[in-house]
Amino acid sequence: MSEPFQKTVIGTRGSDLALVLAAAVERALSLTVPDLRFSRNVIRTTGDRRTDVALADVAKAEGTDKGIFTKELEEALRAGEIDLAVHSLKDVPTVIDDAFEIAGVLPRAPVRDVLVSREPGGLDGLPAGSVVGTSSVRRAHQLKWLRPDLKVVDLRGNVPTRLKKLAEGAADAILLAEAGLVRLGHRMSRPTVISGVALHFAPLEEDYFFPAAGQGAIGLEIRAGDEAAAALVAAIRHEPTFTRVRAEREFLRLLEGGCSTPVGVFTTLDGDLLKMDARVFPDGGGEPRVASASGSDPLQVARQLFDSLA
Repeated sequence: MSEPFQKTVIGTRGSDLALVLAAAVERALSLTVPDLRFSRNVIRTTGDRRTDVALADVAKAEGTDKGIFTKELEEALRAGEIDLAVHSLKDVPTVIDDAFEIAGVLPRAPVRDVLVSREPGGLDGLPAGSVVGTSSVRRAHQLKWLRPDLKVVDLRGNVPTRLKKLAEGAADAILLAEAGLVRLGHRMSRPTVISGVALHFAPLEEDYFFPAAGQGAIGLEIRAGDEAAAALVAAIRHEPTFTRVRAEREFLRLLEGGCSTPVGVFTTLDGDLLKMDARVFPDGGGEPRVASASGSDPLQVARQLFDSLA
């Protein structure tokens, strides 16, 4: 094997979930490139440091408009401190610096959002006036549209922290990504007990509660033109997932939207046929614009979807 493949440094955030994602990438590389040696560089990002304000306000507070969970990883890539950055793809801005590229993704985990509550019954079972916590403007807008009788509050923290806050009574329910819950070992079919409190999981079907662009996908970012890193990513890239997320991210780019834009997208891939639906909510809330499109080329499907927004 050629020298560029002998040692690779993988960059990751330090949360429990981020480390699970990094481990998944390392396993995939170990199986595909058995003699590869790699090390892990854990990097704290702006989004990890600033838990005192809502995610939508962190960028303003930091004087930047994008990449609060990716900026420091990209700085490490640029400096040559890491060769491959591992991201939860939904946290990656749709427009990134030309010095970098999202070269691939691993097979996608479940894309649904999950209502986690102290009482069973799911979204329909929440009484009017119930408090639901989330840090996502997409989830907040979509929830207010579906259940305007609920009170939505900002709730920051990693997955274990938010589950603990729910168990302690910070809200009646919270919204989280199924992918993160499953990757951390939670099972949707039975409650999780935290601090003596049973928390119940109610997944929301993706054609009912639209996910974020790239949700459930592990994104692999490299320096543009790094042929050795590109070859490694190509060896583990899951093409069906890559097709879907390219369309989702391209649609968000056409909207000039970012990670904090209230947009939900839902894709399916049947053979070569890609189908995509979208809900685009106004910043002030209310009825979303909706669109559907289909085709074989992900970028063309995204353009068609953008042009057909109602």
